Parts: sequence; C-alpha cells; structure tokens
Amino acid sequence: MGKLDGLTVIELAVLVAVASILAAATVPALRGLILDVRMTRQVNAFVHSIHLAKQEAHKQTRYVAICKSPDGRQCQHSAAWREGWMVFVNSDRDEPPQVDAGERVLQVIARYKGGGIGANRSSFVFRPFQVRSTNGTVVFCDARGRDAAKAIVVSYTGRPRLVNGEKLTSGVICQT
Repeated sequence: MGKLDGLTVIELAVLVAVASILAAATVPALRGLILDVRMTRQVNAFVHSIHLAKQEAHKQTRYVAICKSPDGRQCQHSAAWREGWMVFVNSDRDEPPQVDAGERVLQVIARYKGGGIGANRSSFVFRPFQVRSTNGTVVFCDARGRDAAKAIVVSYTGRPRLVNGEKLTSGVICQT
C-alpha cells in the first residue's frame, strides 16, 4: 500500500465541479420540497379547522364559525386569509360572525408565511345537525403559481374535499 500525499490541482478541480453539479441539481428540488411542506401544513390546518368546527357545532348544538383573524381575538373580514384565522363558537349567530363576550375561541391559526390564500367567502359557519353550512372554496398558493396550488372545496354539509392546482376551476384568485 502506498502513501496518500493529497490531491492534485486537477483532482481538486474535478471534485469541485462534481460537487457544484450536485448542488445545482438538488437546490431547486429542495426548494420545491420546502414549499410543498409549508403549503401542506397550511392546507391540513384549514381542514382540521373545518373538522373541529363541524364537530363542535354538533356537540354543542351551536353555530361555530371560521373567520379571518390576524390577531386571533376578533374576526377581521377585510383581512386576507393568509394573515390567519380562528374557530369560535358563535352562540348569538351574528352575521358576519364576530366574537362576543362569552363566546369561546376554539382554535387560532397564525399567518401563512410561505404563500397566499384566496377564498370566495369571508367566513364559514357550521351549523348543528342537518342545517346547511356555508359552502365555498379556499385556494392555497405560493411562488410556483396555479399549477402547484391546492384548494379545499367545502360542501353545504361541511365536508372538505381537496383539489390540486391543475384541476382548479373555481375562479378563486389566490392572494399572495
């Protein structure tokens, strides 16, 4: 066995070139993965909010609302969905929903930092039993555009359904 003295300039240049090619190939894929994870986290949070609101509406036999809320204390219907939202028991059934004294906040979701959210509703109200809930579409997007977007379509029964970007036909514009 011979002694290893080190790398020649040519070997070092080849090593740097190979490392550069590998880095250039993985950085865009890594960026896409990070954006996918961020969007999936927000989509899952909204679906969880829908299920929580439906469950609490049935359990408490009260209206439960999901509304835009940057501060997590009050609904701000002029705000953007990407600023955050909250789920609360809307005991007095006001429309548009507002948190009043004695109405319990069930969940607060913070701002979506990775992209935007657009919807054709400023709030969603879930009612107990067979009374119709608010239907609508919520679209999640990021810097990759419409093809990478995901939408949650909420039926009158409160059932959420996921639609991928290439199949979006709702016309809801994503606000970034």
